[in-house]
Amino acid sequence: MFGFLLIIMLLTGINYQNSLIYLMTFLLGAIFVAAMHQTHRNLSGLELTLIKAGDGFAGDDIPFTLRAAAPDENAAAVRLSTNDRHLEHQNIHAGEPIDLVVLIKSSARGYLSMDQLRVETRFPFGLLSAWSWMRPAAQGVVFPRPITPPDKGVPSASGDNAAEERSSEGHDHAELRPWRAGDLSQRVLWKRYARSGDMIIADWEGERGSPQWLDYDAFPGTDPELRLSYLSAQVLDRERSGSPYGLKLPGQVIEPDDGAAHKVRCLRALAVFGVRDEG
Repeated sequence: MFGFLLIIMLLTGINYQNSLIYLMTFLLGAIFVAAMHQTHRNLSGLELTLIKAGDGFAGDDIPFTLRAAAPDENAAAVRLSTNDRHLEHQNIHAGEPIDLVVLIKSSARGYLSMDQLRVETRFPFGLLSAWSWMRPAAQGVVFPRPITPPDKGVPSASGDNAAEERSSEGHDHAELRPWRAGDLSQRVLWKRYARSGDMIIADWEGERGSPQWLDYDAFPGTDPELRLSYLSAQVLDRERSGSPYGLKLPGQVIEPDDGAAHKVRCLRALAVFGVRDEG
């Protein structure tokens, strides 16, 4: 539109031989050329780095955190946008990186990619737009949407019951093995460790119910995706209770533990179960 206006002004100046119209036409033309260079320069040199691909549950917005830096000169009025989301214009000062969070809508469990991110500026006059595309290689993780099972699942025996079973059996049957990362300290034979310095774990017969195991096979006849949603709800429930728990999936076993890191590990295992990493 601005270029069309300049053409009309130029034709008018030629027709009426009006010096003032010539002056305004060439002045506005010079501003247009200067704006073109300044708009490109405003985006040139801007550095964008994906520092964290987030996680969340299916149906939620998954955060992708990017760091924007302008090493040499300020970058003004920069806007990041995806197909359906955009951030407000950001001013990035030279030597002062800032972190920006872009939310990507998720629909199903598994890996989530940010297909493309548009980086755009219209600074200084809004006459022209300079843009570029970013396609991050890192992927976020989408956990199965938690669904409470009808009967709270079919977990193994509770800790108290398992303890009673071991007590009634007199601890006559145990499998001894070396300590592995993730084993609970309660399972270590400390007296033996004091004598020999070797950390040995005793897996008592019947102990698989304590801590509680969350088992993929505890829901026979249920749709696989629904099983994963049930297990996701159970993981959150066990984490809230503060009780140790383990997770069994076909081809994968996560030893019992507790804490936030263990919860995320279990949820990630559920999220990517049977899913191929396309990253």
